[in-house]
Amino acid sequence: MTSLLMNRVGARGSEKNLIMNDNISSIRENIIAVNENIENACKAVGRNREDITLIAVSKTKPVEMLLEAYEAGVRDFGENYIQELVDKIPQLPSDVRWHMIGHLQRNKVKYIIDKVSMIHSVDSLRLAEEISSQAIKKNVEVDILVEVNVAQEESKFGTFSADAVLLVEEISKLPGIHVRGLMTIAPFVEDAEENREYFRKLKQLSVDIAAKNIDNISMNVLSMGMTGDYVVAVEEGASCVRVGTGIFGERNYNKD
Repeated sequence: MTSLLMNRVGARGSEKNLIMNDNISSIRENIIAVNENIENACKAVGRNREDITLIAVSKTKPVEMLLEAYEAGVRDFGENYIQELVDKIPQLPSDVRWHMIGHLQRNKVKYIIDKVSMIHSVDSLRLAEEISSQAIKKNVEVDILVEVNVAQEESKFGTFSADAVLLVEEISKLPGIHVRGLMTIAPFVEDAEENREYFRKLKQLSVDIAAKNIDNISMNVLSMGMTGDYVVAVEEGASCVRVGTGIFGERNYNKD
């Protein structure tokens, strides 16, 4: 076990260490496999691997597993829950880049505004206004993505594609906040090819928005693709893929 992980875990008892030993090699191997898949997808469509950020989705996972992913080279972690994110930040090295990828309530913005590298899930002007307000209070500049519900699933958050341009234009006027691109959560499907059309639509939407040359807006980031479909997402232009199960295994929602 690496020194960093040992330093963090050592005093917590041998039983937990034994449990973690079962996961260490698999996490490292999973990360290697995911990176190879991304590399191959890039080669298939003539993209550079360096243009893709792998975000390890670590919600519900213990810090020890995040540290092992860190030791394997991961520097970007995505969390869905505010309290979990706030608890984990001081337990990992300071060069970790934290991404808020879950639905964000306005009254929780103040807790993370100066702690995350990017907020991926901005789906309304009211939320953007609160982010702007808190950014001014903390004297920080916040990078965000506008979440688009491309597939128009009722169970998903996000603005519809038809409303995205207007939302981006309105957010562009707010101080302390910068739209860097778009994010989507594609439908859960057995065959990743079924989501290719949604990734293409998000890419085209980003191109259309970029063509408008709106002040304070860039479309350099496309956050799309998860464990089941990130290869297709990379082929269609993703710059961030969010992989959880493919790195850490199945999530544990029944935490003690």
